[in-house]
Amino acid sequence: MGRTASRPAWLLEKAAEKLLDHLDVDPQWLDAARTCCARGPLIYVLRNTSTLDFIALSHLTRRHALPAIGFVNELPSALRPKQGGSPKSAAEALRAALNAGESAVLFLKRRPAPLTVPQRGRSEGADLLEALLSEQLDTPLSEIMMLPQTFVWSQRPEKRGLSIADSLFGPADFPGDLRQSAQFLVNHRNAMLRSGEPLSLREFLADHQGPPSRAKARQLTYALLRKVERQRRSIIGPAHKAPDRIREEVVRSPKLQAVIADLAGPSIAQRALITHKAREILSHMQTIQDPETQRGLEVLTSNVLDRLYAGIDVDQEGLERLRQASQDGSVVLLPSHKSHVDYVVLSMVLRRHSIQLPAIAAGDNLAFFPAGPVLRRAGAFFIRRSFRRDRLYVAVIDAYLRRLLRDGWIVEFFLEGGRSRTGKLLPPMLGLLNLIVAAGLQLERRQVTFMPVSIGYERLMEESAYARESSGEDKAPESVGQLLKLPAVLRDRWGRINIQFGEGLQLSHLREEAGVDAGQNANPAKRRTIVKRLAHRVMAEINRVTALTPGALVALVLLGFGKRGLAYRDLLATCHRVGTNALRRGARATPTLLDSAESDKVNEDGIRDALKLYIKSGLIEQHVPGDTLTTENKHRRRLSIGSDVIFTIPDNKRLRLDLPKNTIIHWFVDRALLAVALDALATTEEEPAASVPIADLRRHVLSLSRLFKYEFMFRADADFDVIFDELISTLTEEGLVAPEGSTLIVSTGDAEPSGGQWLPFYAGIVQNFLEAYRIAARSLHVLQKGPMARKELVNKMLRIGERMFLEGVVERSEAVSRHLFDNAISAFKDQGYLSLQKDAFSLTETFRSEAARKGIETRIAAYLPASAR
Repeated sequence: MGRTASRPAWLLEKAAEKLLDHLDVDPQWLDAARTCCARGPLIYVLRNTSTLDFIALSHLTRRHALPAIGFVNELPSALRPKQGGSPKSAAEALRAALNAGESAVLFLKRRPAPLTVPQRGRSEGADLLEALLSEQLDTPLSEIMMLPQTFVWSQRPEKRGLSIADSLFGPADFPGDLRQSAQFLVNHRNAMLRSGEPLSLREFLADHQGPPSRAKARQLTYALLRKVERQRRSIIGPAHKAPDRIREEVVRSPKLQAVIADLAGPSIAQRALITHKAREILSHMQTIQDPETQRGLEVLTSNVLDRLYAGIDVDQEGLERLRQASQDGSVVLLPSHKSHVDYVVLSMVLRRHSIQLPAIAAGDNLAFFPAGPVLRRAGAFFIRRSFRRDRLYVAVIDAYLRRLLRDGWIVEFFLEGGRSRTGKLLPPMLGLLNLIVAAGLQLERRQVTFMPVSIGYERLMEESAYARESSGEDKAPESVGQLLKLPAVLRDRWGRINIQFGEGLQLSHLREEAGVDAGQNANPAKRRTIVKRLAHRVMAEINRVTALTPGALVALVLLGFGKRGLAYRDLLATCHRVGTNALRRGARATPTLLDSAESDKVNEDGIRDALKLYIKSGLIEQHVPGDTLTTENKHRRRLSIGSDVIFTIPDNKRLRLDLPKNTIIHWFVDRALLAVALDALATTEEEPAASVPIADLRRHVLSLSRLFKYEFMFRADADFDVIFDELISTLTEEGLVAPEGSTLIVSTGDAEPSGGQWLPFYAGIVQNFLEAYRIAARSLHVLQKGPMARKELVNKMLRIGERMFLEGVVERSEAVSRHLFDNAISAFKDQGYLSLQKDAFSLTETFRSEAARKGIETRIAAYLPASAR
């Protein structure tokens, strides 16, 4: 029924057929095209005239059995579909094709003629759009659908300005046939088709009352162009400008000029000097994204990461939310930060999924040669670690960030400031976020979306360095020497990476919540409210979407159990129980953790793979029948399974395995603290208590949560009492506890589940934190000699902790941690044990006596299991 293509078009398609088979077609395009065809005649809408786009689209419609293309505008007659009968006007030919059940292609803009200045704003096809509007009115029972779409033959962004090559062959964003064919031949394996949001002419007319007119056709043109352009920009990013042009645009910012004028005073020479300094700051700061460098890094990093990691699991639904947000406005990516790999892997995933590469805020410690110049061309812009009191520097960053957001760049930075050395999220650093929010609030007409991202690893390449730092070594500065250690890293295996995206947080919504109307300037207090609320929600969202992995579950179970080792079957059963419980409470899972996407059963193969990973790296040892306690344990690299195989963790490897455990510990902290308090209250008498007063339990859990305020992020969406009551209700439903009047009884027995079996396990998850705070409390006697700086006090705690572990006072070697002691000092200050004056800590008057100091340790030790007190 459909017309056949003209012979020249057919020959061109045949010539390019094998190359077109490599075209990356968005599955949403095919779904949208089929849905549109089911609703009515379909018009494919493309931005500018392109023979290649038409040939590719014809190929795809035939490949996927979609209605044949019966009309195309703006192309030479030799390339158009064959039309029977007498010659018709373009509008008549378009109507005839739709009435025959065929589809049509509509180019909205005509390509510029050679050696002319392109008229990017000039639109074509207004007569055809007006005819389509009339056709829709004449046939109200039919629904004409328009599908905006974008072919991307090259991901090289357009550049502002016009070169001789652009005049001859068309600019990058409006290429002529010759230039576009060259792009296709070079990049055909990376070419792609992306779909925009379909538009119904029936719905358009319902929203725009009145008869068809040239004005209404123009409105339709702009609506379609916006859809196409937003899709295109989300892939290739905004137009690139020369670095000096960007610097001049930023320096001319009225807000920055006001700061320069205020700093310079009436002196013209001083103003010129400060303006020059602003340009220098920008020169050291700004990113200079280079497509060749990015493509080269993509090839290099893909090969390296494929060698290092078993794979990357990506949240596809989250990626689509990010893509949509980037089309709707500006996006700020806020990933978790655990490794230097974070920079690389997130950009690689975005590029593989055709989302523009972000401008990434990086510390100036990474600007060293040769890494700095490469990272700058890959998208990094470098900022100082501290700049609060440098007014000019703050003004320059503010102006630069505002320019990035206004131009449509995706901006990425790490809200934690630096890499987490513990696996847990660090408290948010608000300096840069405050500047981003300030810049976004000034862009009233542009939507700014903050997108939380969780990047997880089964093993971190920095795990050995982090363990050494936790044990007391100073952090080594980034340098060329560290890059030279890469071959040693390449010899190891590091498991899988997983990337999860949270729900986007729109700045406009946060502004409304803070009571700031659109167009109204937020005063400093209101802005601080917005920033703090945003920071907390981002960190909570990262925790919420952090996925359970087999490696993290294995680490949590082995470290949480108080036993020296765990048999394979017990390990597998516990992983299933703990993982399933977290999933039912809303946790996400990586594909390797579950039997299937529809199942909540933990996949045994995933647990085995995690054990293999840890055994090969020496983090876990396995003991099989025939091993004895008097012979040296064999370092087996192959996994043995069976009910009589025991897995243990060497004491000197527990800190390294603590990293994956801590990535998911937030899912279990509430249960752990309640279990700790229950055990403490139930064993205060000579005989274990049969029941525990709920009021006392509530008080103890609240006390523990305050003690560990610097360790864990607790819920802030409800009062403590509400959260506590919800937890008791949940544990009651699970059969672990049973309220009886004003008391709580722990269920016992061999039946599953039993509180007597599971609550000690949950308590064991936080035992190392309790032991670390006990070490910190015992170490306070060193302050009797006088005030001490934080670093010196932490070092004293490390030495005392090592001795307590070796003497058997402390059971968990991972309790001897610089980071835990550092948090304990902050908590002790809040508790009133310590005071801080002139950057030195001292005991408060109340706790200077030996009895009072011992009382601190006694109160903390009371929460430990009886065997560890």
